[in-house]
Amino acid sequence: MTTGILEAIQEEMVFGTSDEIKVRDLTWYDHPTFLGVSLKHLITAKNTDGKFSSHLVRVNSGCEIGKHIHEGKWELHEVIKGHGRCIIESKEVNYRAGVAAVIPPDIPHIVKAGEEDLYILAKFIPALV
Repeated sequence: MTTGILEAIQEEMVFGTSDEIKVRDLTWYDHPTFLGVSLKHLITAKNTDGKFSSHLVRVNSGCEIGKHIHEGKWELHEVIKGHGRCIIESKEVNYRAGVAAVIPPDIPHIVKAGEEDLYILAKFIPALV
């Protein structure tokens, strides 16, 4: 049986210098602004002295992360499951497993899930939280 990357991540661990965390035990946090969007904080500023963070993001089918920016933060999206699209300024990128997109600091962007849930590994430099 082949395991997808999402399932593999959720069954594994995040290893730090002082702790080990089971990803499946981490809480899904509802996004405070965008309905149908949830995050698991895999690596936070606390783990990296604020240098970077990594998050598993779920955008439910038909939902979106509306237009926003991350002030002073680079963002890397790595799509691990589902389909959708990302609009970075005026450029539209089709999201599907295997696609990666780099979003420079202070650039407006939108992420929209298609007919199935969209899962992204989102990394921020410096850390988001």
